[in-house]
Amino acid sequence: MGRIHEARETLLLAEAYMGELGRGIDALSKIKLPDRKIMQFMNEFFPVTEDMTETQKRNNTRLLEDLKTRYWEAPDLQDTGKNGYRFINAVSDFATHADPIRRTKNSKENLFLRTVEGNPMIDKAYKMVLAAV
Repeated sequence: MGRIHEARETLLLAEAYMGELGRGIDALSKIKLPDRKIMQFMNEFFPVTEDMTETQKRNNTRLLEDLKTRYWEAPDLQDTGKNGYRFINAVSDFATHADPIRRTKNSKENLFLRTVEGNPMIDKAYKMVLAAV
């Protein structure tokens, strides 16, 4: 009976989580973001300025182009519209799947820890979207 009770509690928690997730997605989808705002957000992540070294400019340009591709060309986001949900998904995909500039022996472990503990890039994207309202 104890296992049945635990299974029931787990299913109830999963149902509550999925309901809250759906409401969050709906709310983010209603935050419309024009292209200029998206570019402003992306440039905040990867600025390219005159005071940077050529290597920094090249690296940020590469990362910026990768993020832009994930936002505008990702097949799974094509029917999403230009909104906060799409932007956060593109940033999330970038933050968890992009090739790092410098690969170390701990790259995968570091990515896992950032994902489990809350990825700062995804958190920042979420705050940017909410501030745009």
